[in-house]
Amino acid sequence: MHDDVTSSVVNARPGTESARQGEHMRAFRVYWNSMRKGHDVPRRSDIDPRRIEPLLSNAFIAEQIAPGVTRLRIAGMHLSDVMGMEVRGMPISTLIAPADREAFALHLVDLFDGPAALRFELRSKVSVGRPEMTGTLLMLPLRSDLGDVSRALGCLVTRGQIGRTSRRFEIISSHVEPLVAGRETHAMRALPGGLAGRTSPPRDAADRVRERKASRNHLRLVK
Repeated sequence: MHDDVTSSVVNARPGTESARQGEHMRAFRVYWNSMRKGHDVPRRSDIDPRRIEPLLSNAFIAEQIAPGVTRLRIAGMHLSDVMGMEVRGMPISTLIAPADREAFALHLVDLFDGPAALRFELRSKVSVGRPEMTGTLLMLPLRSDLGDVSRALGCLVTRGQIGRTSRRFEIISSHVEPLVAGRETHAMRALPGGLAGRTSPPRDAADRVRERKASRNHLRLVK
């Protein structure tokens, strides 16, 4: 089995741009994992940008401002290039196609409340001036200086030309990995001769939306 962080590029030939992206994303997550130091989630203050330099233009720090709502506090230039505008201060859901934003918001709840690591495989629709474009979005939770899990370290790596902006992405698949203190994430386990990990079958996002709505409908006010 292959590291799920690089699952979208495992068939790329060594030395290709896709293969390099996969290695950079693996190193990105290995670094985040090393900063956990036996805890479930590292602190925001522990993250050194110099350690993620190969993906610095793809990286971002996001802050939860409400359940399911997360804004970009710091964002690399690639995110602004994809959107055709400065994205700092904007909700990260701006990158997601409107039809998929509710499901994306539920995943953000998993990210901070779990906490959990998130990975999305993305696709931007082809249209006039917008060639085929796919991407991988990785989001890893962080603790703020106050100790609450309300920040996230992430990166967006895309494949294909950007073309006419803004580009927004449909969610093709998603992976939610709950985090446990003292336990290395599955995607980080390496065996001699290759990478080992797991990719669980993606849950149907629409089903998760219906489950959350159903649970809310069963709540009653007790006087």
